[in-house]
Amino acid sequence: MRAFLGILATLAALAAPAFTEARASAGRKLEYREIAAQGLPPQRLTIWLPPGYDAPAMRGRRFGVIYMQDGHNLFDLANSNFNKIWAADRAMEQVTRQGIAPYIIVGIWAPGADRFREYLPRPAYDAAPPALRTRMDAMARGPVVSDRYLGWIVGVLKPWVDSRFRTLADRDHTAAIGSSMGGLMSCYAIVEHPETFGRAACMSSHWPAADPSTVSGHDPQAASVWTQYFGAHLGAPDGRRIWMDHGDATLDAYYAPYQQRIDEAFTGAGWRRNVDFRSEVFPGEAHDENAWASRLPEVLRWLLRDPSDAKSVEIAP
Repeated sequence: MRAFLGILATLAALAAPAFTEARASAGRKLEYREIAAQGLPPQRLTIWLPPGYDAPAMRGRRFGVIYMQDGHNLFDLANSNFNKIWAADRAMEQVTRQGIAPYIIVGIWAPGADRFREYLPRPAYDAAPPALRTRMDAMARGPVVSDRYLGWIVGVLKPWVDSRFRTLADRDHTAAIGSSMGGLMSCYAIVEHPETFGRAACMSSHWPAADPSTVSGHDPQAASVWTQYFGAHLGAPDGRRIWMDHGDATLDAYYAPYQQRIDEAFTGAGWRRNVDFRSEVFPGEAHDENAWASRLPEVLRWLLRDPSDAKSVEIAP
């Protein structure tokens, strides 16, 4: 009953006047603003429907869905934080021309100053030793609500999307993608809800989970938080796929020692590198939307490929 009421509340919020529609590339873009979500800052969505979605010949076709964090940085320079975007619509159009089935993209905007506390996975915060917890608190500036945020995506937002649009609602056609803190959230989503998310891309994930410049080198306590979390909760791949990566410039320069430990945790849980997960390094690339945009087509090609395509199942290291 509570979940049903939550869906009704979201429907009411999404049907409110704070809605606009526009063309984005060859697709159609929908904007929903000031969405009430219990226990969270107001949410905002940009939903991109792929080319052909509205065509009469396509009315019987259903589409997979990608839930992307930092939705304000996906499509439009005017909405972006740093005048840089992922160009996620163009990436999807590119891979569709290369044989990947088109997906709907649900961009969930970050809530400004509340972003850190909404994206920091609650289990990592709860398991953090005191010194690391203090650094997390300094960044969060308020209670960590990522568990509520993830619950809202799974229990309220996804049911609404599946009821409003022609989706393939199964987990193999549902993905979570994000970068930096959004990368942590995307990993959190597929680990905590393997029945909902079968695909995730965790790009330039901010594994230090605090300001990395406050420790000398990498923080072994933070690395242990993640390896213990994945060791206890990741489980066998069971058909899931996860992409992880980082560059080696700006903030990404901190990530390699953490990612190496996490890769070991994945292989220890039975995940096959380049089959069930990929972990890539992009030399010279920085921690910004231009870098993520440059490799997003490669991510989508690998993540969303048809599992029946035997030629694409395994990629040589």
